[in-house]
Amino acid sequence: MNPQEMAEAMEKIRNNVKSIKHKILVMSGKGGVGKSTVAVNLALALADEGFRTGLMDIDLHGPNVARMVGLKKQPEVIENQIFPPEVLPNLKVISISSFVEDDAPVVWRGPMKTTAIYQFLGDVAWGELDFLIIDSPPGTGDEPLTALQTLSDIMALVVTTPQAVAVQDVKRAINLVKTMHRTPLGIVENMSYMKCPNCGEVIKLFGEGGGKDLENLFDIPLLGSLPFDPALVGFSDIGKSIVTHMRGSELEAAYRETVKEIVQRVKL
Repeated sequence: MNPQEMAEAMEKIRNNVKSIKHKILVMSGKGGVGKSTVAVNLALALADEGFRTGLMDIDLHGPNVARMVGLKKQPEVIENQIFPPEVLPNLKVISISSFVEDDAPVVWRGPMKTTAIYQFLGDVAWGELDFLIIDSPPGTGDEPLTALQTLSDIMALVVTTPQAVAVQDVKRAINLVKTMHRTPLGIVENMSYMKCPNCGEVIKLFGEGGGKDLENLFDIPLLGSLPFDPALVGFSDIGKSIVTHMRGSELEAAYRETVKEIVQRVKL
């Protein structure tokens, strides 16, 4: 884009997202920490609590959000505006997977990825939302960088596991947020522990203390510690959420508590 085109794109995005109260980028420095699972289920929990929520998947090379929410509808394009389908009355979802074949690789370099994210922010009719949850790929590459650069009021929710290897990479993600002068909303420690289904013993699958260490190091609040529940795997594969299909579970309660912490943190 030349400077004039860039200025026009930024103005279009500003006008389109001005009715979204809180934009939250869910990111991590490490793959395999369950970042998309956290993003999807936090969005579903927010919607279930009555908040008007959007879920935007910018993991362009590995978009899993549509499958995880059970999205069947396609977006509608009317007069150059993209109308995202609703999964719940309070939840709108957009993903690149709605625009490509199921098994087709997205072979894009930086400029094309940036353009796609600009379209998701500038051309999608989000309307008035309380929250826009943005699921990004792991690492500190084009996608999270573009989101952080484009939205001046974006906040970052960083996902880790207790494992030292994950914490090491998550530090890089937090430092990116700070370098970009954006607000770190908080940390979520995923797969903190598992309870044995037979005896109830607490098993530390990935060690312990990673989220707390990050909280102390960066002075960023640990908003939630989520247990591992094997049932989640099957539900995610068929598009069923924790808040609707695991009601009464310890995992659902942990997500509800994390939502309360987020809402309190943004003072909605």
